[in-house]
Amino acid sequence: MFCRLMFRRLAVILLLCASAFAQEITVAAAADLSAVLPEIVAKYKAQTGQEVKLTFGASGNLTTQIQNGAPFDVFFSADEAYPQQLITAGLGSKETLYRYAVGRLVLWIPGDSTLDLPKLGINALLDPSVKKIAIANPATAPYGRAAKATLQHFGIYDQVSNRLVLGENIAQAAQFVESGNAQAGLIALSHALAPAMKNKGRYWAVPLDAYPTLNQAAVMLSKSKQQDAGRKFLDYIRTPEATSLLAAYGFTLPAEEKH
Repeated sequence: MFCRLMFRRLAVILLLCASAFAQEITVAAAADLSAVLPEIVAKYKAQTGQEVKLTFGASGNLTTQIQNGAPFDVFFSADEAYPQQLITAGLGSKETLYRYAVGRLVLWIPGDSTLDLPKLGINALLDPSVKKIAIANPATAPYGRAAKATLQHFGIYDQVSNRLVLGENIAQAAQFVESGNAQAGLIALSHALAPAMKNKGRYWAVPLDAYPTLNQAAVMLSKSKQQDAGRKFLDYIRTPEATSLLAAYGFTLPAEEKH
């Protein structure tokens, strides 16, 4: 009798553990969200008890992983073209596609740099003291493409191309310049405003007309087994609590987008 009772209790515990595990959702997210999204998830979990596992990377690389069968439930991209690709391939749910923010690109330098950013702007990159310039890989990262477009827009790409240091994603590019492995970096405003970098340097906001608009979008993935939980998390991203955090990290909200 005792053994049967213990077995039943164990079975109930295992069932509850399995249920809790099944309810965890896995979110693939663009690296520019690496500072703000954990804060959003923490608030969401406090309210709902929902476990959310985050995986950050370059949007292009994450798209490739999803195409190759990676078991993500929700995808937050720094370029809405990637979720569109997944929808076209039958891997994303069209009705869930949501532009959650517009990103901003900035030129960031360490606090001990003597460069006069307000005066020089992008031309600060031409100073001899700037030996290395960190950007994300343009082949896979939307912010990398924005950085390359910016350098071409101002006509200095050929002059600085041999000094570019490519991060696998925009978070790694930010780490390069924060750590001193590069003397300047074209990074996401969200990283410049993050606690890890906010008081360590200065930034100059790249004019919006210098690079393609960084329209960022999220989508529920079709093969997810957590459709209900994933959609509820996407709904939370639209709430004032979540959007206020995005705004605090420099993201422009879609309704406030300026052309």
